[in-house]
Amino acid sequence: MRSRYTAFVLQLEDYLLSTWHPETRPTSLGLAEDPPTKWLGLQIKHAENTSEITAIVEFVARYKIASKATRLHETSQFERIDGRWYYLNGEFNA
Repeated sequence: MRSRYTAFVLQLEDYLLSTWHPETRPTSLGLAEDPPTKWLGLQIKHAENTSEITAIVEFVARYKIASKATRLHETSQFERIDGRWYYLNGEFNA
């Protein structure tokens, strides 16, 4: 999760796509077209291996767009394939 957050901060779209599960991976993210984002921090609220090959991570990522502070609170699901973790999907939390 931390490496994916860092990739968002650095706009490393190739890394994000390569760590996205093949079954749910989009063809592109278009990060270069997004408005300028100032990332402010990542807090991992909960992380749990739910089996030998699955895990969940609940996190809050804080950022600003056009001087407006926002927070993304999500519970993400990951799956391990051949020893590597891949982002499968996420559900937004209130």
